[in-house]
Amino acid sequence: MPIKIADSLPARAMLEAEHIFVMPEDRALHQDIRPLHTLLLNLMPNKQATEVQIFRCLSNTPLQIEIDLLQVSSHVSKNTSADHLLAFYKTFDEIRSRRYDGMIITGAPVEQLEFDEVDYWDELCEIMEWSKTNVHSVFHICWGAQAGLYYHYGVRKLPLEKKLFGVFRHSVTNPRMPLMRGFDDRFRAPHSRHTELCLEDVLSNPALSIDAISDEAGPYIITANGGRQIFVTGHSEYDANTLSDEYFRDLNKGLPIELPRHYFPEDDPAQLPLQTWRSHAHLLYTNWLNYYVYQSTPYDLDQIR
Repeated sequence: MPIKIADSLPARAMLEAEHIFVMPEDRALHQDIRPLHTLLLNLMPNKQATEVQIFRCLSNTPLQIEIDLLQVSSHVSKNTSADHLLAFYKTFDEIRSRRYDGMIITGAPVEQLEFDEVDYWDELCEIMEWSKTNVHSVFHICWGAQAGLYYHYGVRKLPLEKKLFGVFRHSVTNPRMPLMRGFDDRFRAPHSRHTELCLEDVLSNPALSIDAISDEAGPYIITANGGRQIFVTGHSEYDANTLSDEYFRDLNKGLPIELPRHYFPEDDPAQLPLQTWRSHAHLLYTNWLNYYVYQSTPYDLDQIR
């Protein structure tokens, strides 16, 4: 897929090195098609790593996607340079009058806080409310999924006795959903979180559909509003070494951390982990773009309601 991003964005060189088709801005301007206008609200600390991970997952479709990067202005990032944010990211005030075909809200390492204790919670609520009328389909990831489910549907998050950390097997529960087309009956995906959804809240709400679930990790893919809201409780976008980096980071800091489950070969952290969820990640994002963005979004974005 041709991803249209700023020519000078550092992620561009990394993606091109992986032979991912990233379209130069001048070439995109000469194509007589309307790209899918997509917004990435990046709440992760290392925003540049997350950019690469998300762009990679969006790379397996022939659709042209034009991506705007969004940051929250009510939080000061400590892990991404101010120069990078100033050069490539927009604030909500800059885009609030625009409409988008699709939007991705990432996770954030704040799930142990109550929602209203997060310093940018009010701004995030304003963005999520805005998305109901200005975005055709919103894809929420991990804490972003918990935040979206709580804001839109009142689904609570509950603390876990210990961190859910590893790569877990999931089952498709709703194979008729277009989002699940092409999925194996069983597939794997990473999780890294300290909280879980209140399953009772999800099951008791007729607006919510659980489309994939794990015996160990709980509900994984939940859809609502005809697919205009998608909630994914794990991190299918993660690189092969993301959990490994997290494990050794905490280990070296002397923090309590268990070995990620079902991740290192033979549970040996001296061995390099294998990425066993790549095909699932690409299919998940491709199905979202195809069935819930491209095929159903109005050509005239002003018609989004």
